[in-house]
Amino acid sequence: MRPESLFPLFAPVGSLKGVGPRIAPALEKIAGPLVRDVLFLAPHNLIRRPRRSLAEVRPEETATLLVTIDEHLPPRSRQQPLRIRATDGAGRLDLVWFGNAARGLEARLPVGSRRWVSGKLERFGLDLQMVHPDYVVDEGRLADIPEVETVYPAGAGVTPRMVRRIVQSALGRVPDLPEWQDPAWKAGRGFPSWREAILALHAPEDEADLSPSSPARARLAYDELLAHQLAMAQRRAHRRAGSGAPLPPSGLADAVEAALPFRLTPDQRTALAEIRGDLASGQRMSRLLQGDVGSGKTVVAMLALADAAAAGAQGALMAPTEILARQHFETLAGPLEAQGIGVVLLTGRDRGAGRREKLEALASGTAAVAVGTHALFQEEVRFRRLSLAVIDEQHRFGVGERQRLLDKGEGVHLLSMSATPIPRTLELAAYGDLDVSRIVGKPPGRTPVATRAAPMTRLAEVEDRLVAAVLGGAQAFWICPLVSESELVDLKAAEQRALDLKARLGDRVGLVHGKLSGPEKDAVMGDFAAGRIKVLVATTVVEVGVNVPNATIMVIEQAERFGLAQLHQLRGRVGRGRAESACVLLYDPPLSDTAQKRLDILRRSDDGFAIAETDLELRGGGDALGLRQSGFPDYVFVDPFAHRDLILAAGDDARLVLARDPDFRTGRGQALRVLQALFDWRPETGMKGA
Repeated sequence: MRPESLFPLFAPVGSLKGVGPRIAPALEKIAGPLVRDVLFLAPHNLIRRPRRSLAEVRPEETATLLVTIDEHLPPRSRQQPLRIRATDGAGRLDLVWFGNAARGLEARLPVGSRRWVSGKLERFGLDLQMVHPDYVVDEGRLADIPEVETVYPAGAGVTPRMVRRIVQSALGRVPDLPEWQDPAWKAGRGFPSWREAILALHAPEDEADLSPSSPARARLAYDELLAHQLAMAQRRAHRRAGSGAPLPPSGLADAVEAALPFRLTPDQRTALAEIRGDLASGQRMSRLLQGDVGSGKTVVAMLALADAAAAGAQGALMAPTEILARQHFETLAGPLEAQGIGVVLLTGRDRGAGRREKLEALASGTAAVAVGTHALFQEEVRFRRLSLAVIDEQHRFGVGERQRLLDKGEGVHLLSMSATPIPRTLELAAYGDLDVSRIVGKPPGRTPVATRAAPMTRLAEVEDRLVAAVLGGAQAFWICPLVSESELVDLKAAEQRALDLKARLGDRVGLVHGKLSGPEKDAVMGDFAAGRIKVLVATTVVEVGVNVPNATIMVIEQAERFGLAQLHQLRGRVGRGRAESACVLLYDPPLSDTAQKRLDILRRSDDGFAIAETDLELRGGGDALGLRQSGFPDYVFVDPFAHRDLILAAGDDARLVLARDPDFRTGRGQALRVLQALFDWRPETGMKGA
């Protein structure tokens, strides 16, 4: 149950002063549905409003002045503004309003009255003017104009100033909460209390207070990280406490490996040994196999599935799309079935007698391995003895979806796979509830991809070379970026590129974009994989996760708009066969220094993990690496770059807490319960709750 001390924070935003039925929905979009969410909405800027005289101010400065209204200058036409001339004894200032904003001002600002005005000053001819002042208040209400005004996110008719007033109302509900941080750590970092940190968050005095490294923001970031790390550590401990079917290394898997036309790389062998250690331990495995595009993760998973089959158990490999599921099936079926291990492919496309036959094979145990999509966790799917679940790109599935597959058996081992390299410094935040194995090297025989950068002015030349290569038998990807506010505008740009290429290559060109349905995307990508389409134009990164060894050319338009890790992922779609491959990065000059460094690094390196680390350094905070798209937690206060040291510290703290006080019985343990309820990180899922 939620502690009573948090009740004021978990009240709906509509309970705050000034939040009526019209504002509440917009405020929920900006901050969230709860008073807590409003308090967690950090200001992103501040405006200084120093008190000045007209003799002291300069154009382009924001200032607060006490003036006397001298004269009204009504507009001569509808297009002209209302001007109200004012003085302060040291100079003259015109206050200017356009359109409906000028209504009633002549009565509200009578000649001879004194008013405090605040806003940005600008030069108009020889005069100073202030257009649409931010504040105009009576002489006795100077306190209504803040000397330092915080600026908040806004939208949907709710202005930053409205948000500020609502935040000020919410601050009246901030309770004193028990201290959950370790006293020595808190003192060593110079952190304020939680309540002091929240109050300071909304009262920055200078730009340094807006920095992620300010004491208040760092304190709140650490609180959020600690709550998350505790939830993941609890989830990890719960999984380890559960027994899993022992699946020892097997001669059957060794036979599968021996029949492969290549040898495993050292990294693949290390990862397989770690997985086998978990499977044989009798405890449930929860491991992530992280590897670059084309590093050979699927082969490692295949050998683990063979070990499960050898123990009389079953395994399932679930992929997020049908095209990827078919790709995995084609990789696994031959080697496994050659050793007598039955493999079935189950997707939403299966119907009638064929589907019934596959379901019976799984229910009877005739099929030891199932490969499929979401279809695997549907209610009618039964396994005789599911003991190992392999989930490809786990972040593409919801927590509930992953659990529904695991619930198909007893004590099922979990092996997740990800091709999105995440820097080691952020690994704990993303995968703190999992053991992590890494495959860094690539299998032998992979041809390095020659990477070149060229300005968009050479587009015609690149297109000519592409056409010549395709007519010579090559296949190519052409990636169009998402560059505008409107997805329709982006789609039109991609459609035009496809039309341009079709004019020269005809039906050899296909187009994949976000507006297509799943079956439509699968059909186009299936045609590309089969070689019926020679050039695939795509608007999104995630839709090109298909293995086409014959594809040797990758063209990326406006590459400077992509993150470095995204570019590396895209480049990894070519160079998967033995033919020489090329990646052309087209950019709009001039490049910024960061964009130039990004493209230079990509030309020099093909190590995805090193590239991810560099990307983090170059891009700093915010959504570095497109982290949210790769399953990284959706934090409120945490900046992945600025708070890297806090991630590691919070992980250590969480492990120590659970080792000393697993049931949270001590005074600090009770306070930590409040912390977890405050941030809503749930131990059952390692995710935020509702």
